[in-house]
Amino acid sequence: AEVARNLGIPPYLVVRWKQQHEQQGAAGRPQFTGRGVAALSEQEARVKKLERELEITRQERDILKKALAFFA
Repeated sequence: AEVARNLGIPPYLVVRWKQQHEQQGAAGRPQFTGRGVAALSEQEARVKKLERELEITRQERDILKKALAFFA
């Protein structure tokens, strides 16, 4: 509460930030990314990357299917 008063912010924000910090640590995620968004764990980042690659591959496949139908 004293820190919040010194910074001029409501004490409930400090409590919320502390809870978020503890939840991120318990989930094995990096904390304080500096971008205002929750950081992804290593596994979550890998899944997101693979999903993006899968979407690109599907688009390429669809283009090839259309080209095959056009030239057939």
